[in-house]
Amino acid sequence: MAITQAIANAFKKQLLEGDANFSSSSGDKFKLALYTSSATLNSSTTAFTTSGEVSNTGTYASGGDPLAGQNTSIASGVAIVDFADLSFTGVTLTARGAMIYNTSSAVTNAAVAILDFGADKTATSGTFTIQFPAFTTAAAILRISG
Repeated sequence: MAITQAIANAFKKQLLEGDANFSSSSGDKFKLALYTSSATLNSSTTAFTTSGEVSNTGTYASGGDPLAGQNTSIASGVAIVDFADLSFTGVTLTARGAMIYNTSSAVTNAAVAILDFGADKTATSGTFTIQFPAFTTAAAILRISG
């Protein structure tokens, strides 16, 4: 079992087929779900799964929460996407990684990106926050260059 950080291969294909819209006003809806170290997630992951997902606790429920504040930009030939940080409160959990997935895709709950935290991260009767990187061409959570 392992979580390997990656952009889902299926998502790359969906981009080419026009099945992903990150517009802040009329775009698709994206969610983030948390996973334990027992999950197997990588570039071959095609859709949200409950296998290896953290248990319901506090404000965390199966499937995670919607991502808000999505924004896009392009600079120096690099297209970037950002989301607002996401917090789950009143939780007791240990997560090794997360999945961003598209609930509006033609493919039900299509995987977009797999996030590996590098180690187990824990919250005990507290707040678990996903802090997205800076909205820059060098750091944004999703970047397309070429």
